[in-house]
Amino acid sequence: MCNSRKQTLLLITFNFLFVLCVAQNDINSPYSGFGIGNISSRTNNVLSAMGGVGYALQNPYYINFKNPASFAAFDSLSFVGDLSFSIINQQLKTDNQNQSGTIAHLDYFAIGLPVLRIWRTSAGIMPFSDVGYGIIEQHKDTIFKTITNKYTGTGGLQLLYWGNAFKVYKGFTIGVNISYLFGTINSVNFAEYSTENSFNTMISNFRYLDGIYISGGIQYHATIKEKNHISIGVVYENSIKVWSRENLMILNYFDTYSPNLYFDTIDYKTGKNAEKSIVKLPQIIGGGIAYGYKDRLITSLDLTWQNWKQFRMSNSKDNLINNLVTAFGVQFTPNPTSSKYYNKINFRLGTRISTGYMLVEDKKISEIGVSFGLGFPIRTLNSRSSVNMMFEYSRLGTINNNLILQNYFKVSFNFILQERWYQRRKLE
Repeated sequence: MCNSRKQTLLLITFNFLFVLCVAQNDINSPYSGFGIGNISSRTNNVLSAMGGVGYALQNPYYINFKNPASFAAFDSLSFVGDLSFSIINQQLKTDNQNQSGTIAHLDYFAIGLPVLRIWRTSAGIMPFSDVGYGIIEQHKDTIFKTITNKYTGTGGLQLLYWGNAFKVYKGFTIGVNISYLFGTINSVNFAEYSTENSFNTMISNFRYLDGIYISGGIQYHATIKEKNHISIGVVYENSIKVWSRENLMILNYFDTYSPNLYFDTIDYKTGKNAEKSIVKLPQIIGGGIAYGYKDRLITSLDLTWQNWKQFRMSNSKDNLINNLVTAFGVQFTPNPTSSKYYNKINFRLGTRISTGYMLVEDKKISEIGVSFGLGFPIRTLNSRSSVNMMFEYSRLGTINNNLILQNYFKVSFNFILQERWYQRRKLE
């Protein structure tokens, strides 16, 4: 690959990383106030269209984040890059209210390339969790008449990973991801009273988190009679401890709060006085099995167990429970070797069911989702690149027991660049 094209790609990479790191989450999900927010699936666009499977899958033409052992499939002479963005519409519903909003944001950026004959590597950045909510509650009191509580939250965590995979034996690969987890979780809560000469209260909590995150995986692939392919994969993510620095401010004020309003500071901890603690994230174990026929059909089933009972964060009173996620996906390509383009298009379909890790009013907040996607190859003499689009609908929560139902519609697009970089030109 010529130097100008490499420089252009590197410039795009650094600009994207900068934008992704400084971008603020703008979701509106009341359930993101639990734990560290709504947890990202950490799945690429291709596999998201298949329900988010991936533990047993590997492919030289895309980057599978779910199992680092899959990086071993990268071609020995090729470079792979993947860039994705999404448009999301969220609809919130209760017994008597409805609210909706639409946002667009960048999803992830990742690259993969060969190092040695048995060694492949990948690096990238992606969301780990998202926080964004705004809730107003009012209730009557004999002393303060009407009490208005306002809860707002913003932020989220990002994951910067470096993964390595090794070919151990025929069909057997292992891999490990070493990741840096960082971000902020911010919450501001207000309590305002309708009675005269009463102090209102604001509690502002800005939490900075960072730490090292390690996960490992294995895969085994077998071919039966040259046409049928069977594979299995397992991933383990350890229960990690992330450093937390919590800036806290509590103050009283009259009337409606504003930055220029006179107030009385009750507590103030920031800078050197910030409260330091450790946040314990859950242990995760996942496994999957996949079957493929030639290059035309792929089916895969994944199971993921998340030990959210282990979660610990100071001042957190969330009632979290262990979660089981089941995902199933299919990809069909009519005829990859056909001379007609429409026969080379990839059709993808998937579903995902989560038992839920949040317990609200003794009710599990479960989730179910379905997805559909298309993959359009861009094949030239020296490339197997593609453009992919994915449509997803998920349903989280319920309107029963005075809870909130969240409908989630997502459209994602990604561009996968796959080119031969290391092939020497022959001079005649």
